[in-house]
Formats: sequence, structure tokens, C-alpha cells
Amino acid sequence: MAAKSKLKAKSKKPAKSANVRIYTTVTCPWCIKTKEFFKANNINYREINVSEDEKARNEMFEKSGQFGVPVTDANGTIIVGFDKEALKKALGIP
Repeated sequence: MAAKSKLKAKSKKPAKSANVRIYTTVTCPWCIKTKEFFKANNINYREINVSEDEKARNEMFEKSGQFGVPVTDANGTIIVGFDKEALKKALGIP
């Protein structure tokens, strides 16, 4: 009779509670990579499509100083582009 393994699968809980907004467009490949990163790390986020929302586009520009996407607002830290290390740091992911 085989012994039962006592190892448990690690849960994919977020590193910490986060307030995350990502400004995107439909055709942006780096936006997709950023959202995949959030999903892989179980981070809840709010996606804002700036190609459809002028007010949000202006808000993104005020936060980042540019119109390029993605722009992520992670707990008040503004990250332009897909910067994995900056996202980890802002979200407390080891």
C-alpha cells in the first residue's frame, strides 16, 4: 500500500490585496502579456480600454505623461509597458 503524500499544492493567492487598473487597447500585444501576468499571479484587475473611452485616455495621460499602452496603476504606482519586475515590486510578488 502506497503512502499518501502530505504535500499540498500551493494556493495561487495574490501576494497582497491590490487595487490594479490597466489601461489598454484591443490590439496591444504588451497589454495581453500584462493581463496574462496578472492571471498567472491571481491578481484581480480592472481593464480600461482607452480606444473607446476618451475620459479614461485623458486620465491615463495625466497619470503617465504618455498615450502609449499598457499603463498599469498598481496601488498608486504607475508602470508604463510590460515591466515584469516593476509589477512584481508594486504588487509584492516575490
